[in-house]
Amino acid sequence: MKLNKVTVDDINVKGKKVLVRVDFNVPLKDGVITNDNRITAALPTIKKLIADGGKLILCSHLGKPKNGPEEKFSLAPVAVRLSELLGKEVVFANDDEVVGENAKKAVADMNDGDVVLLQNTRFRKEETKNLEPFSEELASLAEVFVMDAFGSAHRAHCSTAGVTKHIKNTAVGYLMQKEIDYLGNAVENPVRPFVAILGGAKVADKLNVISNLLEKCDTLIIGGGMAYTFLKAKGYEIGKSLVDDTKLDYCKEMTDKAEKLGKKLLLPIDTTVAKSFPDPIDGPVDVEIVDADKIPADMEGLDIGDKTQKLFADAVKSAKTVVWNGPMGVFENPTLAKGTIAVAQALADTDATTIIGGGDSAAAVIQLGYSDKMSHISTGGGASLEYLEGKVLPGIDVIADK
Repeated sequence: MKLNKVTVDDINVKGKKVLVRVDFNVPLKDGVITNDNRITAALPTIKKLIADGGKLILCSHLGKPKNGPEEKFSLAPVAVRLSELLGKEVVFANDDEVVGENAKKAVADMNDGDVVLLQNTRFRKEETKNLEPFSEELASLAEVFVMDAFGSAHRAHCSTAGVTKHIKNTAVGYLMQKEIDYLGNAVENPVRPFVAILGGAKVADKLNVISNLLEKCDTLIIGGGMAYTFLKAKGYEIGKSLVDDTKLDYCKEMTDKAEKLGKKLLLPIDTTVAKSFPDPIDGPVDVEIVDADKIPADMEGLDIGDKTQKLFADAVKSAKTVVWNGPMGVFENPTLAKGTIAVAQALADTDATTIIGGGDSAAAVIQLGYSDKMSHISTGGGASLEYLEGKVLPGIDVIADK
């Protein structure tokens, strides 16, 4: 199943007003952007539409304003940074109601190739509830809608889905297209052998992902905090390790499902343990490595051990497609990052298509310096998880098919 959506390469925007939903949800400290990755990720789509002579009206949310407009969530600093990156003025339409007098005037004054940035879409309470008339107001500014915010594609909001009721000419941007090509096709149409690696703390967050990936992949690797619930389900002593006792039956079911489908399910065979969780998280910690079925009652597992690192790396070696979501341990701590580093290294060393499914694994790969070695690092945490679950994302679903 290839997701064939109309892209920015398929549309003619010359002289047309184009509403582009981007993901400018950047981290700010005292009004200063601390990381502009999300802005730079949107540049290819923005530059393409400028070059094609469109009139660009950009919209995004930022943070979670509780009761309407809050100055600290203003997109003003983003307009300044985007102007620098584009080398041309980006007009910031500062309206608390988003589509206000400033926005209407700025749009009316546009020439081909101009760029206007609207205020934070979440300044309107209707946004997250996908309510008219905000969808209609946003749509009234433009003739074409381009969706390029994958990180928000799993939410049906006014600016991601509602506007398409009123704008029929729709397309995805380059960032969305890349996510669909990599994540969508990895899951629906992978080059085999297909290995999926899941980590992170909680089994509960990944229930549907585990089940869906078992049907699609050839080997499923489970590490991170969620592995201890699987180990306990096998009858092992896991000491003070993180566990979700309500999910033990589920873990048994998944183990049986893997067997029935003839899939490999790999769990840690040894684990790095300590007396307690490091405090602060990156502080010194005394560790030892024990077999996964011999965790002392007063210790907790905080990373995979050396033998498991080798086991997981070997499983990746023969793969043609690898999807990884969730770290192998407490990667924020240098002593407990070894498992996550080993997996990142294994992915860096393979010729396979390697896809990092957003969130903590993306943060780990970037922080540990492996980002340029991966085929694709997803820009969406929740969105990539839901995609791996096999869910239809509303922000993709509403865009016209080719």
